[in-house]
Amino acid sequence: MSGAGRCLAGRPLNPRLLPPLFRLSSKACSFPVKARFFPLLHAISLCEDSTKKWRVGLVSCFKNDEEKNSLSDNGFEFLEIRPDGELDKPKLDPLGNQGKHWIFVIQKVMLLWIASFWFVGSWIVPFLAHAAGFSKESLTHRGQALYSLLTDIAEGLAGIAILHGCLARFRPLPPGWFCFNLGGSWHLDVGLGCLLFPIVNFLSQININLVPVLTSPAVGVSNVEQSIMARDPVAMALYAVVVSICAPVWEEIVFRGFLLPSLTRYMPLWCAIIVSAIAFALAHFNAQRLLPLVFLGMVMGAVFARSRNLLASMLLHSLWNGFVFLDLMK
Repeated sequence: MSGAGRCLAGRPLNPRLLPPLFRLSSKACSFPVKARFFPLLHAISLCEDSTKKWRVGLVSCFKNDEEKNSLSDNGFEFLEIRPDGELDKPKLDPLGNQGKHWIFVIQKVMLLWIASFWFVGSWIVPFLAHAAGFSKESLTHRGQALYSLLTDIAEGLAGIAILHGCLARFRPLPPGWFCFNLGGSWHLDVGLGCLLFPIVNFLSQININLVPVLTSPAVGVSNVEQSIMARDPVAMALYAVVVSICAPVWEEIVFRGFLLPSLTRYMPLWCAIIVSAIAFALAHFNAQRLLPLVFLGMVMGAVFARSRNLLASMLLHSLWNGFVFLDLMK
């Protein structure tokens, strides 16, 4: 079970993915044209002088998108990051040290998140299992499925704890970050995204032809495939939870909830969607699934950008993984 995250594409390998964060809101994630600002731990403020330069220490989410389209009423508000005790001093450089600092936050979150998945899944959980007197290989199909589920939950919670800790100094986060909204028309966006599944499947076949399976000593079938061949309903149900619930939650919070809006501080929204999709695909460490995962990440990023709702991208992610899992069961 290697890799920082899992998303099924084509013929899936043990899917592992990423935790619902923060809060479930019943309010729509939309804001007036003129952004409102709320106090953070140190401050949330916006200042624009005659040359339209931003105050140093300002991080904006979907800033570029809002600047180019003032008619949009959806978006992420602005976070100001400032060392304790620093005075409000206008700077000529629109990014200055602030831009560098937020890039460091992005790098820190992503690297620690990937490292936590590897460390928890490859070391912590196996060590605890060994201390308890058993190994994964000695378990039945149901035992291995439960082991995979518990491992995935542990990895996901560790990743969310890292994200929560890295953003702790900026709490309370302004509205629009990590938004979960049951209302609205986001279901239509999810439906439109599902219509693109055949393209993802087509790209998967192209990717396999471009990067054929490397010949190696007999690898054997995965635990998921063994459970499917054994037709163990309990084991398959546990793996379905890993694929269709854990995966979308863990991954969407990090890639669409944190990374995508953070990247809009430095690039237009469409660029942020592409870059976050590439990062999403690379995090799976599988060259045979690179193309379909990049495209799937772009689709989920576009759905999230339209709805500003993580439930939309999570549901789309879940439907794709479930579709591939059902196809594997045939």
